[in-house]
This record gives sequence, structure tokens and C-alpha cells, in this order.
Amino acid sequence: MNHQNAEELTRDSVALLQQLVGFDSVSRNSNLPIIDFIERHLREHKVVCMRVPSPDGKKSNLLARIGPDVAGGIVFSGHTDVVPVDGQDWHTDPFTVTESDGKLFGRGTADMKSFIAICLALVPQLMEMKLVKPIWFAFSYDEEVGCLGAPHLLEYIVKHIPLPAFAIIGEPTMMQVVTAHKGVVSFETMVTGLEWHSSQPHLGVNAINTACKLINLLMSESAGLVDNGMRDERFDPPYSTVHVGTIQGGTARNIIPKECKFQWEIRPLPGEDFEVIVERFMKRCDELRAQMQKKYPGADIINHPMSHMSGVTLPASAHTNCQAVMRCALTNRELAVSFGTEAGVFNDHGVPAIICGPGNIEQAHKPNEFIELSQIHACVEFMLRLTFDASLFK
Repeated sequence: MNHQNAEELTRDSVALLQQLVGFDSVSRNSNLPIIDFIERHLREHKVVCMRVPSPDGKKSNLLARIGPDVAGGIVFSGHTDVVPVDGQDWHTDPFTVTESDGKLFGRGTADMKSFIAICLALVPQLMEMKLVKPIWFAFSYDEEVGCLGAPHLLEYIVKHIPLPAFAIIGEPTMMQVVTAHKGVVSFETMVTGLEWHSSQPHLGVNAINTACKLINLLMSESAGLVDNGMRDERFDPPYSTVHVGTIQGGTARNIIPKECKFQWEIRPLPGEDFEVIVERFMKRCDELRAQMQKKYPGADIINHPMSHMSGVTLPASAHTNCQAVMRCALTNRELAVSFGTEAGVFNDHGVPAIICGPGNIEQAHKPNEFIELSQIHACVEFMLRLTFDASLFK
């Protein structure tokens, strides 16, 4: 490997990262400005680009091809959105890359704009290669709020382009190769009761009380998974989990609360039948709704699905490609993680996916998020080895 070339590409990657972090692409905002920047960079190098917009047109995925328009080849995939910085104690401007002690601080440096920057830095070199199989870039929107963009992107791929052989999702794994992760299914539950003076609680319908009964059920389901559910020691924890993340309700101490909403999730092991938990929860909602409506017909419990990401287990058909990726990553270990990625969306649409990217997931979503500069360099070297591995492009 030309180490001088790797050093130059690392510098180019950092320069591009500085520009990418400068876009406030928090999921609540449109990602079109950062997509415009990425597409402009790609088109300047004569890369074929296709946009796959959101249904309302306010956001977009971007698909780009280097090499021939044939089946096979690799997809390098990353999401353009980041999580908010609201209420976090940042010591630097989160939308400006700040270097200190070999670390690059900024929102999205680890999760996962560094990987996108490395892909973009490699474009001039990739365009000079005589590829017999394509290299694809797939950059999505709204991964952080439930993988909302990736399904539209994969539907487009299945319908409109020759199917790639496999995908690498560049989420932060410290450049380790991850071939399995848990799924994520999440809901927001809204309970509506009847406001009343707290001196006469029997005349109102207490939304918080009903929400607590539902949350107690979820906690019981969580304990059941620990004691009696599937186990897979590759994961930490080695069982499926149920979690309630937010709860909001009530107006004042002396008012029977009219509304209470909470958000909850299940993170099932690959192969765990989480639907039975959802069914039991929905059945309990029906029972409690009926009880509430006996006192007040306007009472209700409504569940809004928020996300559904499949768990990942690498299919046997992708074993050869996975071994080649592991060679390029200089590892002989396949890892499993508990966090979710867009790999499940790729797998569900017939494109086997693994996860391997720079940075540490422990830095993701936190104030003062950072990536070590050495991780960017390691990913550059990995990508160079990968693109020159002939076994991946037969």
C-alpha cells in the first residue's frame, strides 16, 4: 500500500469532514443542503448520481455509481442525519470540527460523517480504476429517527438498478467487522382520559394511571425476556430488551390528567418473536380502553409506530465476501452489537450487509462527540485495501 497516498487521503477526508459537520443536518431539519454538497462533489468528478426523495420532497437519499452499470459490486452506505445537541454540555461549537490531542470533535464526527467524508475523498482515485463491477454510494436521510429513508432507497435499488452483491454500512465499529445486530421496533402510546378536579378522582379518567398500567406490562415483558427469552452470548446484553424512554403527562398536581404519552421500544435478538409482545400490549390497550370508555366515551389509547429495523444475521451466501472484508480490516473475528443500523433494511431487500466503520459507538449521541484521527486513517487504509481486492470485483 502507498502510505503516502493514505496520508494524503486522510488529510482530504478531514477537510471534507469539516465541511460535512458544518451542515446542521439534525433529523428535524431538511438534509437537502448536505445532499446538495455531496452531489456537487460527486458530479464534479463525473460520478453518476440519482436522488431518491422523501414522499414530501423535503429530504432525499442519494445513490451514486462508480464503474459499470452491472450487477454485483459493493455499496458503501451512510446516513446524513445526526442527533440534536439541545441541552447537551458542549465545550466547542458542535457544528465546527475542533481538533485536540489527536481527536476531532463535532456532531456527527463518529456517527457517521467521517465515513461519508472518506468515501468522498476516495472518489478521484476510484474514478481512475478499471472497475469490472461497480462501487455504489448510498447516503440516506432520517436514520436517527427510525431508518425512515433507507426503505425508499432500497425499493429504488431493487426496481431500478442491477442488484449489488453486498453492502458495507460505515457505522462506528472501531473498524471491526460486525455481522449481526439486534432489531428495533418502537411506538409512541397516547392515552386520553377526562380532566377533573383532584378532590373527585372518581369522576375523572386518569390518563397517567392507565399509562402506568401499560408501562408495568412492558416492564413485566422485559423481565420475562431476561428470565425466559432467547439468549445469544455474542450480544451485550445477551437477551432481547424492552425499554420505556420518555413519558409526558398531566397539567398540575390537583388536576386529574387528561393526557399521558410515552415512547417505548423492543430490541429483539435476530430470530426472537417480538410480535407476541406487541400483540399482548395491544390486547391490554383494548381492555383498558374499554374500561375507560365505560366512564367516558371519549377516552382512548392510540399507538403510533415509530420505527421498525430488522435484526441482522449475515446469510451464508455472503460468507466469501465477508471473509474478504475481514482480510481488508485485518481481523479474523466477526462481532455482534446491540445497536441497530440500516443493514437490516439492505438484508430485507436482498443485499447482504455488514457493518464496519471508523469511530467508537460510545461517542455517538453524546456531548463533545469525537473521532480519533487514527480511526480515519485506519478506515482510509481499509478502503484502499478493499478497492484493490480483486476477489470482491469478479
